[in-house]
Amino acid sequence: MEPGNQTAVSEFILLGLSEEPQHQALLFGVLLCVYLVTVFGNLLISLAIVSDAHLHTPMYFFLFNLSLVDVLFSSTTVPKMLASIHTRSGAIPFAGCLAQMYAFHLFGTMDSFLLAAMAIDRYAAVVHPLRYSALMSPRACGLLLGVPWVATHLQSLVHTCLMAQLTFCAGARVPHFFCDLMPLLKLSCSDTRANKLAVLAFGVAMGVSPLACILLSYLCICREVCRVPSAPGKWRKAFSTCGSHLTVVSLFYGTIFAVYLQPESPSSSSRKDKAAALMCGVVIPMLNPFIYSLRNKDIKAALRKLSANAASSRS
Repeated sequence: MEPGNQTAVSEFILLGLSEEPQHQALLFGVLLCVYLVTVFGNLLISLAIVSDAHLHTPMYFFLFNLSLVDVLFSSTTVPKMLASIHTRSGAIPFAGCLAQMYAFHLFGTMDSFLLAAMAIDRYAAVVHPLRYSALMSPRACGLLLGVPWVATHLQSLVHTCLMAQLTFCAGARVPHFFCDLMPLLKLSCSDTRANKLAVLAFGVAMGVSPLACILLSYLCICREVCRVPSAPGKWRKAFSTCGSHLTVVSLFYGTIFAVYLQPESPSSSSRKDKAAALMCGVVIPMLNPFIYSLRNKDIKAALRKLSANAASSRS
């Protein structure tokens, strides 16, 4: 675009999930219910872990952090979507758009690192049960949590600083329900080569490393189980230990592949892309508490105890 047609914008217009007026009431109701279930379910899991001393272990330490991150991840997009539907305006200030982009990539990437930390924890529990306490010491757990937080903040900061230097066309309409990197870059009137290079570099470093860690952990778990003579019983025990985590990993990375690792399409606002992004940022955070609690006897016991304590305190 010619320099004379470039205009600094003070806000973007998020087009949302649907521009059809007849869909707005249904969307508002569904999103509100999903968000309330997400917040209530994840906070309930967190409260159960904090209140039960039996759950003060590395596995539940990471699950506690995953629940909090899921609440923040969902809160990055859903409240703004609800406000846009209610006010019938998708306008978002430039600074607010950058903040939303920062938070979405921060918490989304942190989710993947927490899943990797949980895979390492499961590897230590299955392959080295006698050394589990030494391998998953408080210092090791702190490093598995602290290093990713620093790395994900750095990633989001670089993307945000590079985005803030771009010039955007007047009346910029974002064909998505939140401010994501690639839709914003397509609206820019500036040279975006540095931004795309950062997307590629961080995509490889921050996307591949957690997945590689998860795959390597489960490869070692499978190898260890296959080496044991009583393999059938060992497989059942390993699956009961890792089943919930494997389910969440499959949902999370299946969606990530569908959204961010597919070849760039001419229409970034396609229904498929929106549906996949909605699954990643809204639906999966809602499902995680159910996945981890339905098959977990310790979480069920902690929730029953929490409910009993709440009932006794009211009486």
